Amino acid sequence: MNKKATLLDIYKLLLQNLGPSNWWPGDSPFEIAVGAILTQNTNWHNVEKAINNLKQANLLTEEAIFQIDEQTLASHIKPSGFFNIKAKRLKNFVTWLYQEANLNLLNLQNYPLETLRPKLLAVSGIGPETADSILLYALNKPIFVVDVYTKRMFFRHGLIPEETTYSEVQELFMDNLEPNVKMFNEFHALIVRACKKWCTKKNPKCEQCPLKNLTA
Repeated sequence: MNKKATLLDIYKLLLQNLGPSNWWPGDSPFEIAVGAILTQNTNWHNVEKAINNLKQANLLTEEAIFQIDEQTLASHIKPSGFFNIKAKRLKNFVTWLYQEANLNLLNLQNYPLETLRPKLLAVSGIGPETADSILLYALNKPIFVVDVYTKRMFFRHGLIPEETTYSEVQELFMDNLEPNVKMFNEFHALIVRACKKWCTKKNPKCEQCPLKNLTA
Protein backbone atom coordinates (compact mmCIF):
# COMPACT_ATOMS: atom_id res chain seq x y z
CA MET A 1 0.00 0.00 0.00
CA ASN A 2 1.30 3.44 -0.95
CA LYS A 3 0.24 5.35 2.14
CA LYS A 4 0.87 8.77 0.66
CA ALA A 5 -1.22 8.02 -2.42
CA THR A 6 -4.04 6.58 -0.30
CA LEU A 7 -4.11 9.62 2.00
CA LEU A 8 -4.17 11.97 -0.98
CA ASP A 9 -6.99 9.96 -2.58
CA ILE A 10 -9.03 10.26 0.62
CA TYR A 11 -8.39 13.98 0.78
CA LYS A 12 -9.34 14.58 -2.85
CA LEU A 13 -12.50 12.45 -2.68
CA LEU A 14 -13.73 14.14 0.48
CA LEU A 15 -12.96 17.61 -0.85
CA GLN A 16 -14.74 16.88 -4.13
CA ASN A 17 -17.85 15.65 -2.35
CA LEU A 18 -17.99 18.03 0.61
CA GLY A 19 -16.29 21.19 -0.60
CA PRO A 20 -14.07 23.50 1.48
CA SER A 21 -14.70 23.57 5.23
CA ASN A 22 -13.34 26.98 6.31
CA TRP A 23 -12.39 25.79 9.82
CA TRP A 24 -11.71 26.70 12.66
CA PRO A 25 -14.47 29.19 13.53
CA GLY A 26 -13.13 32.10 15.54
CA ASP A 27 -12.62 35.84 15.31
CA SER A 28 -9.07 35.75 16.66
CA PRO A 29 -6.27 33.25 17.34
CA PHE A 30 -6.92 33.54 21.08
CA GLU A 31 -10.62 32.80 20.60
CA ILE A 32 -9.64 29.69 18.65
CA ALA A 33 -7.34 28.60 21.48
CA VAL A 34 -10.07 29.15 24.06
CA GLY A 35 -12.48 27.17 21.89
CA ALA A 36 -10.00 24.29 21.68
CA ILE A 37 -10.01 24.05 25.48
CA LEU A 38 -13.76 24.54 25.91
CA THR A 39 -14.64 21.90 23.29
CA GLN A 40 -13.16 19.12 25.42
CA ASN A 41 -15.95 16.59 26.13
CA THR A 42 -18.72 18.69 24.62
CA ASN A 43 -20.12 19.75 21.25
CA TRP A 44 -19.36 22.96 19.41
CA HIS A 45 -22.87 24.38 19.90
CA ASN A 46 -22.27 24.51 23.65
CA VAL A 47 -18.83 26.04 23.12
CA GLU A 48 -20.35 28.82 21.02
CA LYS A 49 -22.69 29.72 23.88
CA ALA A 50 -19.78 29.92 26.32
CA ILE A 51 -17.67 31.99 23.91
CA ASN A 52 -20.57 34.39 23.36
CA ASN A 53 -20.86 34.80 27.13
CA LEU A 54 -17.17 35.70 27.30
CA LYS A 55 -17.54 38.17 24.44
CA GLN A 56 -20.52 39.90 26.01
CA ALA A 57 -18.57 40.28 29.24
CA ASN A 58 -15.49 41.59 27.35
CA LEU A 59 -13.48 38.65 28.67
CA LEU A 60 -12.21 37.09 25.47
CA THR A 61 -8.64 38.36 25.70
CA GLU A 62 -5.50 36.95 27.25
CA GLU A 63 -5.32 39.82 29.76
CA ALA A 64 -8.98 39.57 30.81
CA ILE A 65 -8.88 35.84 31.51
CA PHE A 66 -5.55 36.24 33.28
CA GLN A 67 -7.03 38.89 35.61
CA ILE A 68 -10.47 37.38 36.32
CA ASP A 69 -10.93 35.01 39.22
CA GLU A 70 -11.53 31.36 38.45
CA GLN A 71 -15.04 31.19 39.94
CA THR A 72 -16.31 34.13 37.89
CA LEU A 73 -14.74 32.69 34.77
CA ALA A 74 -16.47 29.36 35.44
CA SER A 75 -19.85 31.10 35.64
CA HIS A 76 -19.38 32.58 32.16
CA ILE A 77 -18.39 29.30 30.49
CA LYS A 78 -21.12 27.20 32.13
CA PRO A 79 -22.74 26.15 28.81
CA SER A 80 -19.56 24.28 27.81
CA GLY A 81 -19.97 21.73 30.63
CA PHE A 82 -17.35 20.72 33.20
CA PHE A 83 -17.06 24.49 33.65
CA ASN A 84 -15.07 24.44 36.89
CA ILE A 85 -12.46 22.13 35.37
CA LYS A 86 -12.33 24.16 32.16
CA ALA A 87 -12.02 27.44 34.04
CA LYS A 88 -9.00 26.01 35.81
CA ARG A 89 -7.53 24.84 32.51
CA LEU A 90 -8.06 28.26 30.92
CA LYS A 91 -6.35 29.90 33.89
CA ASN A 92 -3.47 27.41 33.61
CA PHE A 93 -3.18 28.24 29.92
CA VAL A 94 -3.11 32.03 30.32
CA THR A 95 -0.71 31.78 33.26
CA TRP A 96 1.60 29.83 30.98
CA LEU A 97 1.03 32.48 28.26
CA TYR A 98 2.09 35.13 30.74
CA GLN A 99 5.29 33.24 31.48
CA GLU A 100 6.12 32.24 27.90
CA ALA A 101 4.69 34.98 25.71
CA ASN A 102 3.91 38.08 27.81
CA LEU A 103 0.16 37.33 27.48
CA ASN A 104 0.29 37.54 23.69
CA LEU A 105 -0.60 34.26 22.01
CA LEU A 106 0.91 35.32 18.69
CA ASN A 107 4.34 35.67 20.32
CA LEU A 108 4.35 31.87 20.39
CA GLN A 109 4.69 31.83 16.61
CA ASN A 110 8.37 32.60 17.12
CA TYR A 111 8.89 29.14 18.62
CA PRO A 112 9.63 26.23 16.26
CA LEU A 113 6.99 23.50 16.38
CA GLU A 114 9.29 20.92 17.95
CA THR A 115 9.95 23.30 20.86
CA LEU A 116 6.45 24.71 21.30
CA ARG A 117 4.45 21.47 21.31
CA PRO A 118 6.17 19.95 24.38
CA LYS A 119 5.76 23.25 26.21
CA LEU A 120 2.02 23.27 25.49
CA LEU A 121 1.63 19.63 26.52
CA ALA A 122 3.26 20.46 29.86
CA VAL A 123 0.37 22.80 30.71
CA SER A 124 -2.06 21.03 33.06
CA GLY A 125 -5.28 20.19 31.19
CA ILE A 126 -3.80 20.49 27.69
CA GLY A 127 -3.67 17.09 26.00
CA PRO A 128 -2.43 16.22 22.50
CA GLU A 129 -5.66 16.99 20.62
CA THR A 130 -6.13 20.35 22.36
CA ALA A 131 -2.47 21.29 21.94
CA ASP A 132 -2.45 20.37 18.27
CA SER A 133 -5.70 22.26 17.63
CA ILE A 134 -4.13 25.38 19.12
CA LEU A 135 -0.93 24.83 17.14
CA LEU A 136 -2.64 24.23 13.81
CA TYR A 137 -5.69 26.48 13.91
CA ALA A 138 -4.53 29.37 16.09
CA LEU A 139 -0.80 29.45 15.38
CA ASN A 140 -0.61 28.03 11.85
CA LYS A 141 1.91 25.34 12.75
CA PRO A 142 1.97 22.25 10.46
CA ILE A 143 0.75 19.55 12.84
CA PHE A 144 -2.05 17.07 12.10
CA VAL A 145 -4.92 16.98 14.61
CA VAL A 146 -6.24 13.51 15.45
CA ASP A 147 -9.62 12.83 17.05
CA VAL A 148 -12.16 10.05 17.46
CA TYR A 149 -13.44 10.65 13.94
CA THR A 150 -9.99 10.13 12.44
CA LYS A 151 -9.53 6.87 14.32
CA ARG A 152 -12.99 5.62 13.37
CA MET A 153 -12.70 6.33 9.65
CA PHE A 154 -9.15 5.07 9.21
CA PHE A 155 -9.75 1.90 11.21
CA ARG A 156 -12.82 1.08 9.13
CA HIS A 157 -10.77 1.45 5.96
CA GLY A 158 -7.99 -0.80 7.29
CA LEU A 159 -5.39 1.96 7.50
CA ILE A 160 -4.80 1.63 11.26
CA PRO A 161 -5.46 -1.11 13.83
CA GLU A 162 -8.37 -0.63 16.21
CA GLU A 163 -6.09 -0.09 19.20
CA THR A 164 -3.88 2.77 18.07
CA THR A 165 -2.37 5.63 20.04
CA TYR A 166 -2.82 9.29 19.19
CA SER A 167 0.82 9.64 18.16
CA GLU A 168 0.69 6.51 15.97
CA VAL A 169 -2.29 7.86 14.01
CA GLN A 170 -0.67 11.28 13.76
CA GLU A 171 2.52 9.74 12.39
CA LEU A 172 0.54 8.23 9.51
CA PHE A 173 -0.17 11.75 8.28
CA MET A 174 3.03 13.48 9.36
CA ASP A 175 5.30 10.81 7.84
CA ASN A 176 3.49 10.60 4.50
CA LEU A 177 2.30 14.13 3.72
CA GLU A 178 4.15 17.38 3.21
CA PRO A 179 3.89 19.71 6.25
CA ASN A 180 1.18 21.98 4.86
CA VAL A 181 -0.91 24.02 7.33
CA LYS A 182 -3.75 24.69 4.88
CA MET A 183 -4.05 21.04 3.86
CA PHE A 184 -3.80 19.69 7.42
CA ASN A 185 -6.50 22.16 8.46
CA GLU A 186 -8.80 21.14 5.60
CA PHE A 187 -8.10 17.41 5.84
CA HIS A 188 -8.99 17.23 9.52
CA ALA A 189 -12.18 19.23 8.95
CA LEU A 190 -13.20 17.00 6.04
CA ILE A 191 -12.73 13.86 8.16
CA VAL A 192 -14.97 15.27 10.89
CA ARG A 193 -17.64 16.31 8.39
CA ALA A 194 -17.53 12.97 6.57
CA CYS A 195 -17.90 11.04 9.83
CA LYS A 196 -20.91 13.12 10.84
CA LYS A 197 -22.52 12.63 7.43
CA TRP A 198 -21.58 9.05 6.49
CA CYS A 199 -19.11 7.32 8.82
CA THR A 200 -21.30 7.60 11.90
CA LYS A 201 -20.59 5.67 15.07
CA LYS A 202 -23.76 3.60 14.66
CA ASN A 203 -25.42 2.64 11.39
CA PRO A 204 -22.80 4.14 9.05
CA LYS A 205 -24.01 5.01 5.54
CA CYS A 206 -21.18 3.19 3.76
CA GLU A 207 -22.96 2.91 0.41
CA GLN A 208 -23.37 6.67 0.23
CA CYS A 209 -19.78 7.41 1.28
CA PRO A 210 -17.39 8.59 -1.46
CA LEU A 211 -14.71 6.37 0.09
CA LYS A 212 -16.75 3.17 -0.27
CA ASN A 213 -14.45 1.69 -2.94
CA LEU A 214 -11.26 2.62 -1.14
CA THR A 215 -9.11 -0.30 -0.08
CA ALA A 216 -6.03 -0.17 2.12
